[in-house]
Amino acid sequence: MTRNTMEFGVFDHLDKSDSPLDRYYRERLEIIEAYERAGFYAYHVAEHHLTPLSMAPSPSVFLAAVAQRTRRLRFGPMVYVAPLYHPLRLLEEIGMLDQMSGGRLEVAFGRGALPAEVRFFDVDPAQSEKAFQEITGFVLEALSEGAVAVSDGRGGKRRLALAIPTLQKPHPPLWYGVHSPEAAERAARRGMNVLGLDTVAELKPGVERFRAVWKEAHGDAALPKIGLGRFVVVGKNAGETRAAARRAY
Repeated sequence: MTRNTMEFGVFDHLDKSDSPLDRYYRERLEIIEAYERAGFYAYHVAEHHLTPLSMAPSPSVFLAAVAQRTRRLRFGPMVYVAPLYHPLRLLEEIGMLDQMSGGRLEVAFGRGALPAEVRFFDVDPAQSEKAFQEITGFVLEALSEGAVAVSDGRGGKRRLALAIPTLQKPHPPLWYGVHSPEAAERAARRGMNVLGLDTVAELKPGVERFRAVWKEAHGDAALPKIGLGRFVVVGKNAGETRAAARRAY
């Protein structure tokens, strides 16, 4: 008999506060240490740019600190905005983080939720899906094969072994954000864990498609994690908490 288990994690945006940034980062890392002590399964951080929504525009930099401040907590980006990266750079950062953490990295890729932020990098949002597919394909193929094809400077390619492979084989666990049955189907075929932030009613068709396609594509293999995200605001009382949360909601 298969027993379903529920695990709790934190999806953090590192939204701007009134604290000086040096203090802000120090205190946020202390909070993440507390997550580990409290027994949370994983910590995920968002990627946004030139906005108070996120003080971690480089997830890898922040997560390198997380790797050194924790011992059991799993962690990762939610998501790496793939079209904004050179694929080789992203590949090597993933290898470093997984090695530095003793194999605790979990990886998510995305196209970018906000077209304006993609434009900041001179990337056409209309081309973001194509770039996403190419870059994630490059990274996952290289991790699975332990080697990568790069330019030889003469118009051709040369194949090199990865200097920094991931500790987890063939690669760290993968996550994918889902908002539709079509996205859920793509994730199931690729063997990815999924996370949704919508209501239960909105997510139900996607979860049902995910389960069905997983069975079709992978048979009786264990189902990946299906994550349900919920935003939480803590205050002294209900009125104060609603007032603090109202602008964001």
